[in-house]
Amino acid sequence: MTRKVAVVAIGGNSLIKDEKHKTVEDQYLAAKETTCHIADMIEAGWDVAIGHGNGPQVGFILRRSEIAAKVEGMHEIPLDVCGADSQGAIGYALQQTLQNELYRRKIKKAVATVVTQVLVDKNDPAFKNPTKPIGSFMDEGEAKRRQKDLGWSIVEDSGRGWRRVVASPLPKEVVELESVKTLIKAGTVVVTVGGGGIPVIDVGEGEYAGTAAVIDKDFASSLLARLIKADLLLISTAVEKVALNFGKPGQKWIDRMTLAEAKKHLAEGSHFAKGSMAPKIQAIIWFLEAGGKQAIITNPENIGRALKGETGTWIVP
Repeated sequence: MTRKVAVVAIGGNSLIKDEKHKTVEDQYLAAKETTCHIADMIEAGWDVAIGHGNGPQVGFILRRSEIAAKVEGMHEIPLDVCGADSQGAIGYALQQTLQNELYRRKIKKAVATVVTQVLVDKNDPAFKNPTKPIGSFMDEGEAKRRQKDLGWSIVEDSGRGWRRVVASPLPKEVVELESVKTLIKAGTVVVTVGGGGIPVIDVGEGEYAGTAAVIDKDFASSLLARLIKADLLLISTAVEKVALNFGKPGQKWIDRMTLAEAKKHLAEGSHFAKGSMAPKIQAIIWFLEAGGKQAIITNPENIGRALKGETGTWIVP
């Protein structure tokens, strides 16, 4: 039987149900719900690589670090290390809940998390125009001090205070790609490119160094899907289907789009929000342009139904 390989990208926000359910235990239960649906895919014959977001989780790690530095004089944690920490913690929750679910179903399949570095270009234009806010709000004095002493880029955020902003460069290479490929070939479910991957730059002589940046997890999952020649890119998000004119008069839910239609709607600029659906559509466009066969956008609870063609938005060449 021909093996089918899917890359499933799940959002970091999907592990946080609401403002009252942010604890590690709450996130574990949310991961359990999501991996139950991924187990449906595996039971249906798919080999799976799982990418995930980490925005809220990295925010929590940074906040703890900042509080510990102020109260206890502890050292603060660099952003790339926060990304690595979140990859390990989220990967642990996903792999354990998925392993437990597969065991319950008597499916013998290993699950492993790969702490993954993703190469970005140190000359990416995003580094000249950082836009991603991270960490806590600061007063102007602290913000200016950190800007001077640490070289941070700082912006005033809608009258609420000052925040650090970092670049969001495009992913170029998955450093641990061969390890990921080997695991998938062996039938292991791999949790990888967590949070878009830990951003690293090439400093020459074959060496990498971490950099303060944030990589879009959908872009990284798309890159991974292209590099492993996946049959399917599935982006799990908060809505069952994609809509044109979302939240506006004339909103229309979409069952199916061609690559050409997706490019047209994205170029029009009015259908997909820049911070949410637009990067998902762009990630799928790149995947299909590189020879990908099909992509789906849906929410976690409808993954099984979407794979049967009953719901979700399918995007095809």
